[in-house]
Amino acid sequence: MSSTPPRPAQPAAFEEAPARRIGVVGAGQLARMMLGPAIELGLDLEVLATAPEESAAAVAATVRLGRHDDEQAVRGLADGVDALTFDHEHVPTAILEGIAGEGLAAVRPGPGALVHAQDKLVMRERLTALGHPCPRWWRIGSLAALEQALAEAGGRLVVKTPRGGYDAHGVRIVEAAEEAEDWLGTHGELLAEELVPFTRELSAQVARRPGGEASAYPVVQSLQKDGVCYEVVAPAPGLDDAAQQRIQTLALAIAEDLGVTGMLAVELFETADGRVLVNELAMRPHNTGHWSMDGAVTGQFEQHLRAVADLPLGATAPLAPVAVMVNLLGGSAEDLAPGTAAALDEEPQLKVHLYGKSVRPGRKIGHVTLLGDDAEDLLARAHRAERLIIDGPDAGAAPTAPTPEGDPR
Repeated sequence: MSSTPPRPAQPAAFEEAPARRIGVVGAGQLARMMLGPAIELGLDLEVLATAPEESAAAVAATVRLGRHDDEQAVRGLADGVDALTFDHEHVPTAILEGIAGEGLAAVRPGPGALVHAQDKLVMRERLTALGHPCPRWWRIGSLAALEQALAEAGGRLVVKTPRGGYDAHGVRIVEAAEEAEDWLGTHGELLAEELVPFTRELSAQVARRPGGEASAYPVVQSLQKDGVCYEVVAPAPGLDDAAQQRIQTLALAIAEDLGVTGMLAVELFETADGRVLVNELAMRPHNTGHWSMDGAVTGQFEQHLRAVADLPLGATAPLAPVAVMVNLLGGSAEDLAPGTAAALDEEPQLKVHLYGKSVRPGRKIGHVTLLGDDAEDLLARAHRAERLIIDGPDAGAAPTAPTPEGDPR
């Protein structure tokens, strides 16, 4: 079991009073899962939702309706809270810069940090300048530039839209420049990256307060299904203490270098020779950290709120040798209650988290976690529960879990 690397010097006292009123832009499942920890910490949480039936809006005590890209809506939320944070990264930077610059509310993470999770070209340029390990990449502004990059990369590249992509949206593997011509016309510039021959994907999560106090969670292994996070094992199997600390230190350094406040997830590729390359950044609670809700002393949603409110961070130690998380992606059952009851009856140690969403194939509608000693056994049991919940009590045996194929981005 890895230990967390030495943390930066801790502030002796709060520079300002902790924030008590927190505004969350977005009302998806991440905002929903902040509600319980907010209640326990005595924080007032208000969410900005586009519709009252959104995951968090359906259960939050205080809901404001409006779009994340509507300046008046975001300003209205900021005007009634001490600190502003996010369910997603898609708020226009200019809106946040105005709010932060005028001191309307503390923006955490601030726009100068958040832009690195919003814009992949900005992220790649900054991390490269800081010397953090990244895949080989190219800024693409024309078909000719993409043709040249393809030639330099050996004929295949991963092409990404700089903004707006998630869960495999905004990502293509191309072998000819014309395959990205429509995106060039829409976005003007694209990010092209080498097709990394990775052996698995890892994720390192850290939390950081405004004054610099920071803490790291165990590095985890994640597996994708159709470009969506499907399962997580914590800590990552076979990753020794030295590698754990090296990767945690990298994630802590990125959080410090970019001035992050709140949770930061650093998604990584691990190669056959043990190197890691930074794939993506998320400055909020992240799917690869859902295991911590049941598997760590302090779950990532509580930790994010502690950091955003400028409260002392909690311990990140795991509660068992192994924790696994399996996402529930919409299946054949529209009513999840019968399958959930069957899964809980069959597996008393199972923890189920449903997001209150309508079911459609492949949609994230919840997740399950299990704690124990053996990752293979825990995953088999978690996948059995998954099939019961998403397909109903009469579901057959769980299918074989997906395996990495070249590059699932």
